[in-house]
Amino acid sequence: MTHPPEPQWQPIGRLPFIAHAIDGMLEAVEEQHSLLAQARPRPHLLDDATVARVTAVFTQQSDDLWLYEEQLRRWRDTELTATERGEVERLSGQIERLRTAFTEILSLAAELKHGTLEQVLAKNDIELAMEWLSGQRQL
Repeated sequence: MTHPPEPQWQPIGRLPFIAHAIDGMLEAVEEQHSLLAQARPRPHLLDDATVARVTAVFTQQSDDLWLYEEQLRRWRDTELTATERGEVERLSGQIERLRTAFTEILSLAAELKHGTLEQVLAKNDIELAMEWLSGQRQL
């Protein structure tokens, strides 16, 4: 059985690169969360494949956060300048924000998958009418 390769831990000189990656990821995740939140009242505008892709992508990214956490931990255990230490601590906070955002996106995707276009098309007219009349479904 082969094991995944050991990550290549970066020297502190790569801090700006890692910061850019973490900050960019957080920005993208927050944007995606906003887009999914807009779909909450009308999940039938999404299809199963889109929701499945969101779930797969953000699950993988969430699972990979440990790499960034470990890199930051390794740097924290070295001699750092005050500026470097401050940036490492800021990035640790960004990782926590990412973790929260991933949890929220995955929860929202789980909610949305029950109302996708395919889910609506699988229902009969009476079920849809009852959902609409009870306020559970918007047009």
